[in-house]
Formats: sequence, C-alpha cells, structure tokens
Amino acid sequence: MLSAPLLAAQLGSAVAPAMAFQAPPAGYRAFVDKLDGYSFVCPDNWLAVTSSGNDIFLRNPRSVEENLFVDITSPSSSRYQSVEDLGSPKDAANRLLDQYLTKEFMSTRLGIARYGEIVSANKRTADDGKVYYDIAIRMTSYGSRNAYAATRAEVLKDYQLEWDRTLSAVLGVANNRLYTLRLQTPTGQYQPDAGTLRSIMDSFRVREVEAA
Repeated sequence: MLSAPLLAAQLGSAVAPAMAFQAPPAGYRAFVDKLDGYSFVCPDNWLAVTSSGNDIFLRNPRSVEENLFVDITSPSSSRYQSVEDLGSPKDAANRLLDQYLTKEFMSTRLGIARYGEIVSANKRTADDGKVYYDIAIRMTSYGSRNAYAATRAEVLKDYQLEWDRTLSAVLGVANNRLYTLRLQTPTGQYQPDAGTLRSIMDSFRVREVEAA
C-alpha cells in the first residue's frame, strides 16, 4: 500500500498536490486531477489504495470502513450540462439509493436483507459558480443466523445486524460528465466525523478540461 504522496508521484500530472495558492486547511492535503478535471482535500493521514480499480481511492487508516473515491461517467456515454439534469436533489438521491439497493449492495446470499434510507439531499452553489448536490444515504445489512431457514418467517425470526454505513456523495458536472465524490463511513462515526466529512465534501470541485 502506498501513501498518497507516492501515488501522486506515480500518476504524474494526472493527480498532483494543489498549487500553493490553493493551500488546504491545516491537517489536510489537496489533490488536483488535471487530466479528468476535479480536486478535493482530505486528511493528511488518509492512505491511498492503488488496487481498488478506481480513479483514486483513499481510506482512513484508523477505520477500515471509512474511505472515499471519485466516480466519473464515461465521456462517450454522457452529455450532462448541469447536475440539475438529474432532477432535484431528492431525485438524484433516489437514483443513488436504487443503484445501491439493486446493484452495488444487492446480495444473493440466503437470509440477507439490505435496507436504505435517504438521510439528506441538498443543493448548493460553490465559489466556482457551479451547482453541486450533497447527498447522504444510510445503508444497513441484516443476516439470518439460521442458515437453514426454509421459510421467510424463519429467516425474519433470527436476524442480526451485519453492518450499518452512511454513504455521502457530492455530485457535480463538467466536460459533459457526471462526477461523484463518494464517502463511506460507519454510521456510528458519521456524527463524530461530521466536521471532517463536511470539509472533504465542501472542497470538491469539478472544472472544464482543455481538449488535447
């Protein structure tokens, strides 16, 4: 596992520390992806994971379930003009919730039940003049301790909580693409870490990239 500065060095101009006039707050470091057109700050001690398959993936070394990554739609399959193309913040949140329930967190294991609820969905205009959507969704997973349950009633009778996470997302549009900064944290840490999560989310910016 490499530290974030080493990852930035490996990726060259694609991901690099922010320029001096964009100095991050004390205790944070900044990342600017000049190739794809986005930037954000994160705590100094968060580590980069190079094997995740994401454009960039960072995690809190003190909490294995607390992490972030950036997801960007394909330039060949998206023609977004604004994040408001998704509808209202609530519309965008419902879309994310459906994605989590039917794709990302769907389980085929017997006796597993996944639930999700929208915690918040808000719209804001940042200092770059762009509109961003801030969304938080709580996901929970329950599993039956009776692996041989034959009926739904038997399965529901003996459930226990497997995990409880809050997934935060910032959505923005540039270069006709939808950018999503995604943060995951255990729900028990969501309020204690609210200041850190808010700093990361508020720092996320997307910008137009000059065509090569």
